[in-house]
Amino acid sequence: MLRILKAAILREQFKKNYATAAKPATIPKPQTSPEVLYTDLFVNNVWHKSEAGKTFESLNPATEEVIAEVQLAGAEDVAFAVKAARQAFQMGSPWRRMDASDRGRLLYRLADLMERDQVYLASLETLDNGKPYSMSYNVDLPLAIKNLRYFAGWADKTQGKTIPMDGEFFTYTRHEPVGVCGQIIPWNFPILMMAWKLGPALATGNTIILKPAEQTTLTALYIAQLVKEVGFPEGVVNVLPGLGDTGAHLANQPDVDKVAFTGSTEVGKLIQLASGVTNLKRVTLELGGKSPNIILADADLDYAVEMAHFGLFFNMGQCCCAGSRTFVEDKIYDEFVERSAERAKKRIVGNPFESSTEQGPQISQEQMLKILCLIERGKEQGAKLVAGGNRSEDLPGYFVQPTVFADVQDNMAIAREEIFGPVQQLMRFKQLDEVIVRANNSKYGLAAGIFSKDLDKANYLVNGLRAGTVWVNTYNVLGAQAPFGGYKMSGHGRENGEYALANYTEVKSVIVKVPQKNS
Repeated sequence: MLRILKAAILREQFKKNYATAAKPATIPKPQTSPEVLYTDLFVNNVWHKSEAGKTFESLNPATEEVIAEVQLAGAEDVAFAVKAARQAFQMGSPWRRMDASDRGRLLYRLADLMERDQVYLASLETLDNGKPYSMSYNVDLPLAIKNLRYFAGWADKTQGKTIPMDGEFFTYTRHEPVGVCGQIIPWNFPILMMAWKLGPALATGNTIILKPAEQTTLTALYIAQLVKEVGFPEGVVNVLPGLGDTGAHLANQPDVDKVAFTGSTEVGKLIQLASGVTNLKRVTLELGGKSPNIILADADLDYAVEMAHFGLFFNMGQCCCAGSRTFVEDKIYDEFVERSAERAKKRIVGNPFESSTEQGPQISQEQMLKILCLIERGKEQGAKLVAGGNRSEDLPGYFVQPTVFADVQDNMAIAREEIFGPVQQLMRFKQLDEVIVRANNSKYGLAAGIFSKDLDKANYLVNGLRAGTVWVNTYNVLGAQAPFGGYKMSGHGRENGEYALANYTEVKSVIVKVPQKNS
């Protein structure tokens, strides 16, 4: 009874303390049927129909009902948007001549308007994406707003250097914007990923064509209208809803200088290839993961169980950095399995607008079926199912039961492939060096977690793990100040922090002959 009470207290403390942004004691009620205001293409601060007149449906994943018909950008629309972005980037344009501090003020103002409309945006995000409203309002929106404000502060602080070059020369460097940037974002964190892309690109003076995921276009289009309301010049930010072909047209456009993509490794490879066969445009990629989460025997067991649960099931398991390979030290493995199964069975799955809901639907039928297929492969290959394992039949929409597998072996499909769903895999280990080798035995290297009271052991693991982010005694903590990105096939380049600015700037050396140089 004491253990159950302690676990319940930990869960409540975690709910109160998780969000990076300060979380109010109560949150405003959601708009359960928010009006969809914008479904067209946004180019040059004007709304347009697609040239071909085609549309696609935006579905509510919790009910499988159509929310809206959205304009579908084709090749002609992409070319039109690229031309608009190129004109906005021309030397002498209002955007190029704007003071850097004023670029920052525009970003600050955009963040302010998102904060003003936080209830509406969170409600629309929940309707379109299916994530719980409490998460949209308490996590996604505050993090996105903070991200824009962080990069607004950088706008007038990216600067070159004067260099004491040999000879009679005055030498300095300029940090110049790359130019026209194509930005392709995923469906799991639509608003937050939009902020991650807009912030550093606009702070450094680039122009943008943003393509949101076809499953979640509605909040991106609303934010586009806020861009206009703020006063960004025409052509600086353009938003093109569409399917995969829209992104392919953008990646293959020879007049695009850079593409930033967040999504699957398979699509990331195609974007890298498109760069190579066109104009060698710069590419940054934040791709898939199969992240190890290592639980040592000395860890606080209640806390480690709850955090491992959160590390996997957060956002319905639809996180590229999800702790999907949970390695548990042999001494505590059996008890950890038992407690993890208990916790998964208590997870509240249901209507994402209900305040008690912890888990909403998966994003689409395709994604749900992929998850269920991998669950079946786990059973077939001998993993022990200890919780869940099926679709939630009592609910409409694309709901999957919180699922936990024990006795998972490294060669099983569920231990190798990115499931991107609410499926936790529990794996046993005995030695630190053993778990380092096994944790690194993946084509991915996005993130990792370590839980231990022994910081010497934790630091030993940190040094051995091949991952772009390693969390120690926490998980899924992301902030605008800290860089995020992967090793290996999890991509290259870094989002967030000062490191992100380098993705959007070119360094120009200027060497001036002078009559006489003096120190």
